[in-house]
Amino acid sequence: MKQVLKILIVFTTALLISCGGKEEKKKETFSYEKPTPTEAAPTTTSATPASKKVDLTNKGVGPIKSVTLNAEIDQALASHGADVFKQMCTACHRPDKKFIGPAPSGILERRAPEWVMNMILNPEEMVQNDPLAKELLIEFNGSPMANQNLSEEDARAVLEYFRTL
Repeated sequence: MKQVLKILIVFTTALLISCGGKEEKKKETFSYEKPTPTEAAPTTTSATPASKKVDLTNKGVGPIKSVTLNAEIDQALASHGADVFKQMCTACHRPDKKFIGPAPSGILERRAPEWVMNMILNPEEMVQNDPLAKELLIEFNGSPMANQNLSEEDARAVLEYFRTL
């Protein structure tokens, strides 16, 4: 028993000696003081999300090359567009807030009408070939817009409805 105790003491002593002699690193301390301007961390610039970018020159990829919008909103066309939107688009879009897809409210302040109609009519090719559509796909977690196979007339009605939002 005494021999086991002596071996244990020698082993413990050897262990303590082998661990000693290292410098201790200074631990960072927490302070409630505000950092001085020279200590401030560098700020990172956050890129504007694709849904907030403004690009009124890009017409997109698809059949729509030109759209003429009258000064006044065609209420009958907008009403038809609202019906189409409610029936075909509300699974992924909410008029005034981000959902699975972006909110169409104010879209014509950020996108050309041709781009909007091409996105409605030709979402697959837009996502493949339009840089802004690619960015939107990434921003919205890779959820591609489904092609609802709308006619140009229905897409134009939806565009008119977007003007009322």
